[in-house]
Amino acid sequence: MQELSLNILDVAQNSVVAGASLIEIEIEASEENSLLSIMIKDNGKGMDRQTLANVENPFFTSRTTRKVGLGIPLFKMAARQTGGDFAITSAVGVGTTVKAVFDTSHIDFTPLGDVWDTVAILIQMNEDIDFVYTVRKGDAEFVCDTRQLKEVLEGAPLSDPMVVRWIKEFIEENQFEIFKRRY
Repeated sequence: MQELSLNILDVAQNSVVAGASLIEIEIEASEENSLLSIMIKDNGKGMDRQTLANVENPFFTSRTTRKVGLGIPLFKMAARQTGGDFAITSAVGVGTTVKAVFDTSHIDFTPLGDVWDTVAILIQMNEDIDFVYTVRKGDAEFVCDTRQLKEVLEGAPLSDPMVVRWIKEFIEENQFEIFKRRY
């Protein structure tokens, strides 16, 4: 994938399909170590041991519409090719956590991309699911929580194009304020 935001979209979409009611996306940057960490956590149905053992295999998928599942293997490859790390944990009835760590100084680092678009699309297309998007660098932190947005917007649908545009801009401005640059 050309941007890590597309990996985030793919993994979050897996969470949607798994019946999650809450999906947390966290991005943490450390300039001292040149590291970028991405975590996607859900409270979906989770995976049993056998499924978890196979999920990193590109020729395994639980979907019936195609015979391969490249999302997780590509995300893992993107992290590992920078000298980073990748881990996935899951428990049936509890949910799944995917975490990838990237060395941003490595020549093979894939750009983060426009994550604000990704998060805004996820929110727009899944109004019944709560999303918590967190960006952190050092002591600075920004959190966009749809539960709070729903309160502030007093019933305005999160799928309304004007609301979606506002959410996108809100995330983009605050993420740039935290990171002070694009990854």
